[in-house]
Amino acid sequence: MKKVLQYVVSLAIAGGLLWFVFKDIDLNELWGKIKQADYRWVGLSAVLSLLAHWSRAYRWALMLNPLGYNPSVFRTTLAVLVGYLANLVFPRAGELARCGTLQKLEGIPFEKSFGAVVAERIADVLMLLMLILLNFVLEFDRLSAFFFNFFGNKFKNPILLLGIGAALVILGIMVYLTFRKNKDRIMQSAFYQKISKVVEGLASGFLSVRNLKNPMVFVFHTLLIWALYYLMTYILCQALPETANLSPLAALTIFVMGSIGMAAPTQGGIGSYHFLVGSIVVLYGLSEQDGITLATFLHAMQGLIFVVVFGIVAFLLTFVLPQKKPVVTDLKAEKI
Repeated sequence: MKKVLQYVVSLAIAGGLLWFVFKDIDLNELWGKIKQADYRWVGLSAVLSLLAHWSRAYRWALMLNPLGYNPSVFRTTLAVLVGYLANLVFPRAGELARCGTLQKLEGIPFEKSFGAVVAERIADVLMLLMLILLNFVLEFDRLSAFFFNFFGNKFKNPILLLGIGAALVILGIMVYLTFRKNKDRIMQSAFYQKISKVVEGLASGFLSVRNLKNPMVFVFHTLLIWALYYLMTYILCQALPETANLSPLAALTIFVMGSIGMAAPTQGGIGSYHFLVGSIVVLYGLSEQDGITLATFLHAMQGLIFVVVFGIVAFLLTFVLPQKKPVVTDLKAEKI
């Protein structure tokens, strides 16, 4: 029942955001402009998308090596593609789906591959945070103006900002004193134990990078994945006549906002992606109509069509390929 409720809430958020984004948009004009796109750029973006998925799969396989496993990168790529397909149906189910697929194909225990996923997800979060910081540094004037307008002029009031800051400090002190006073009881609670296990799992997953024979290969593929994601966004912007003149810096802003939108708790970033990207591109001279057209085009290609086509092919291949027995190359590492 809890899972059903989460799914319904996620779907409702996506639906509400889509209604808000498209309520004043001429859909016939939007579709007409998308039909005018140069689909040679789309084909190039699809190739880069496959390369990014392969790089992610290679990095995942690399993380499994210290545990004593040496899976086929082709099969880990299939598992990654199936995972992205699952995310379109059930938010946050992609990691579970790809670990289950790899267990089916390679026989690698689910918990082993999932631990490696935790480590690489931490790396991705750090990359996204660095890109957000870089974007704000390079486009501070535009972005600061955007967020001030977004949240309203009332947030320019220094007295209000000081009041909010003071309230947050007081709240922090109260939380600390409450925890200190009831420390033993809180630490024995089921909620605290669950949070502790999650934090320990994240820490152990992150520290597992130290066990790699060549950590710089992991770093290289992490940088490559995000560079390819950015290039896909920039290239797809070139496909539409209205956005072909957008600068690489504008594409970085679109990419960062789109990544935040994709991380939102909605199916495949539907609604949240359109809202954030469609809102931010007006800073670069586009109309609201063209901004939503670009957001729809980018999400349809990157977040839907590429994912569905590649994911279905990968899913069908999992039924054809025979299951392998895992070959543990290092029993000592396997115990770890």
